[in-house]
Amino acid sequence: MVKNGYRTIGNRQSAIYLGDDLNKEYVVDVERLLPGGLGLAHEAGKTIFVSLAAPGDRVRVAVDREQGNILFASISEILTPSPMRIEPPCPYFGSCGGCDFQQLNYEAQLAAKSEIIRDCLRRIAGLQNVPEVSVQPSAEWRYRGRAVWQFDQETKSIGYYERGSRRVCDVVDCAVLAPGLQQTLEQIRRTPKDLIPSDLRHLQAVTADNGVSVSPQFAEFRTSELQLKVGDENYTFNAEAFFQINQELLGPLLDFALKDARGETAVDLYCGVGLFTVPLARSFKQVFGVESNPVATRFARRNASRAGLDHARIITATVSDWITNATLGDGRCDFVLLDPPRAGAESAVIKGILKLEPSQISYVSCDPATLARDLKKLITGGYEMNSIAAFDLFPQTHHVETVVRLSRAAVKSVPLFDTTGEEQKVA
Repeated sequence: MVKNGYRTIGNRQSAIYLGDDLNKEYVVDVERLLPGGLGLAHEAGKTIFVSLAAPGDRVRVAVDREQGNILFASISEILTPSPMRIEPPCPYFGSCGGCDFQQLNYEAQLAAKSEIIRDCLRRIAGLQNVPEVSVQPSAEWRYRGRAVWQFDQETKSIGYYERGSRRVCDVVDCAVLAPGLQQTLEQIRRTPKDLIPSDLRHLQAVTADNGVSVSPQFAEFRTSELQLKVGDENYTFNAEAFFQINQELLGPLLDFALKDARGETAVDLYCGVGLFTVPLARSFKQVFGVESNPVATRFARRNASRAGLDHARIITATVSDWITNATLGDGRCDFVLLDPPRAGAESAVIKGILKLEPSQISYVSCDPATLARDLKKLITGGYEMNSIAAFDLFPQTHHVETVVRLSRAAVKSVPLFDTTGEEQKVA
């Protein structure tokens, strides 16, 4: 409960002060969407972050919490809807924490993601003259080929966490799930409760060309091996290893990330099951793939071997540990690809990349803020951006996949970028 501006637990007062503005209401105009998907508004000398907003909305908001001069608020009434606002088609929207962009038409979602990327590059990376970034669209619904379902054994709920809590939102039909995963969710919901392990809290699920794999396995649901063809390459994996959510855009993503990449030695950091490692091994004489998940590296070795690419060396280690003491034979590195988790690359990894001095870097990111943070370090370390592209791997959410190509800077310059891969410079 909340008492005197503090959140209390029983009779104890916690250390979280929610602010004098708690539960106050303001009428605000939403200016734009910020990294993280919140709407930006200003009123009464306050900066207000509004959840589930659309640019151009005029709304009445209630303050949920206060942090310094920033208020975090929820919409209590839409006074004048934005032209970009639509009626969310999902009955769980607003309570389920899975999607936060369903209130926007799809064109507005893509525009917001483009601006979020540009904002991060300007504000965090410190880049100037950042141009428009085109976001390649995806199927808007039924695209998600990987999911984590939460289980609440007390309420018998299966679904996703509710927004801002650890309560489970019971979901019967998830509109973004690929058909195979939706069918599996329905089958699990029909499974007798005595066949579901009493300690099951989280279930990983992934689909591919030959079915669905779940982890942990139970009842009729198995951690089976899956096969997926991406472009000319074939991959095997299961639910215990990470694989990209949106399989429709993997071909274009790989094409851009690896365009014109060739040479003697390439390094694939956070390589997973070898999504990038396998095609890299077709263009480089020596390839190192580094991944900490032993299940993923087992599949990566198999995927490279089945492709006849035995010169691809897969290493099971944390990227930070490996790159600190990396040795690449003759010491020369032509190309580094990194595809880190949402938290971005650790400082030791960026330092290790700079120590390797690769001729080119391809950075694949699912978080524009951590991407911009790491780009600033790489650019300070002597690299310049050549091109940038974005891919909407996560429709109906604020998340976006961004790929940035860099090369060693010949001279100090202020880079300008377009989305075609051409680099321009100004003196």
